[in-house]
Amino acid sequence: MEEKELIKYIAQALVDNPEQVEVSEVTGNQTSVLELKVAQDDLGKVIGKQGRTARAMRTILSASSAKLKKRTVLEIIE
Repeated sequence: MEEKELIKYIAQALVDNPEQVEVSEVTGNQTSVLELKVAQDDLGKVIGKQGRTARAMRTILSASSAKLKKRTVLEIIE
């Protein structure tokens, strides 16, 4: 499973409106940026208390990216 699908899968499991989860990838020379968009009502569920859920998603993404020897960053779009 590639990073984009992984983040989409995790986000859809967390939110009330899984059909509104969108993940787009912006690829640079050394770094890729994954942009996660969810319904406005679900933003808090994806970020979590004090950002814990978002941090956990970024940790998983970082581990997955390291295995593929590349750098990927997660941006949560409001």
